[in-house]
Amino acid sequence: MNTLHLSVGFIPLVDAAPLIVAHEMGFAESEGLSLDLVRAPSWSTVRDMLAFGRVEAAHMLAPVPIARAIGLGGGGPSFDAVSVLSVNGTVIGANLDLAARVRDNGGDFADAAATGRALIAASQGRLRIGVPFPFSMHAELLYYWLSALGLPAPQEVDIRTVPPPLMAEAIRAGDIDAFCVGEPWGSIAVEGGVGELLLPGAAIWQFAPEKVLAVRSDWAAEEVVPRDRLIRAVWRAGRWLADPSSHTTAAEILSRPEYLNLPAEVIDRALCGRLTVTGRGEVREVARFMEFHEGAATFPWRSQAAWIGRQLSARMGLDRAEAVDAARGVFRTDYYRQALRGASADLPGASEKVEGSLSAPTAVGSESGQLVLLPDTFFDRRIFDLDAQK
Repeated sequence: MNTLHLSVGFIPLVDAAPLIVAHEMGFAESEGLSLDLVRAPSWSTVRDMLAFGRVEAAHMLAPVPIARAIGLGGGGPSFDAVSVLSVNGTVIGANLDLAARVRDNGGDFADAAATGRALIAASQGRLRIGVPFPFSMHAELLYYWLSALGLPAPQEVDIRTVPPPLMAEAIRAGDIDAFCVGEPWGSIAVEGGVGELLLPGAAIWQFAPEKVLAVRSDWAAEEVVPRDRLIRAVWRAGRWLADPSSHTTAAEILSRPEYLNLPAEVIDRALCGRLTVTGRGEVREVARFMEFHEGAATFPWRSQAAWIGRQLSARMGLDRAEAVDAARGVFRTDYYRQALRGASADLPGASEKVEGSLSAPTAVGSESGQLVLLPDTFFDRRIFDLDAQK
């Protein structure tokens, strides 16, 4: 097998692990790939590196390729999401004063409704909340959550863009009151004594696609062999990461200077779902805080893309039906299926599902028998039925 060289952009986050592990643990090499991992300082940099051909693939916020497809965020080549890299993995936190008021108003780390109402009650004026990028699951979950609880967002919330590694400093400087960010940067705010964690993002949507493996659409169509090899390498890395016995090794790899450059112990919290939420050492366990494999976590469900497209179009005043249709085409289940057939992957029988409808692990038909999907409920028990949107 001839070795193909690919450059891949990433942001220093725990959910970049599938790409880093694919490189470091030999999964890419076994597929005949040599990966050059390029660390970027911000999501706009990652987007531009991919658009201008500096890299062939990228660790990317799930809504970014969809926003591009519906005309948001500037022009340039279109992107395809050929796999989901991670599900969940975000935290919502606040500065120490606001966090104390949220607790006094009934905030509960496991209860999105109670914490949301407490946050709204505790706010003194217009809330300033930091997110890593305007088109991100962080922003969409916040808008969905707060609006459902009676605080129209974004109309009555000030959402500010802050690169993940700078989130703690933005809290320290008083530029924002709260944040929604991927780990380990919420934990870094706690470690630095400037913030506390209020809620995991999974409490809002139990199975939200957080990051995707993104490539340019023209490259995906033309470079079939490297595309499929990369999908397989990342899938195998995610399967390895899902084994709890891998977490210590994974945390040590991610802690290296060229990747996250942070203590392995802090990184391990996200991998294990055991979060230190206050400077007083309070710990909360979050089942499946970040998922890389189980429950078809990496499958690019078109219904998930449609939900994102609908949220973006409703917020930006675009035609919702057109946005949903465009979004569905971004999550490339066809490429994913082609790459993973014969790789011992159990592939869902359908490419869409009713989002928010699974309150317990559920067996569904798959190409090889039965696949168990994990709970995917929204905190307010709404469902998103793609057929009803057509």
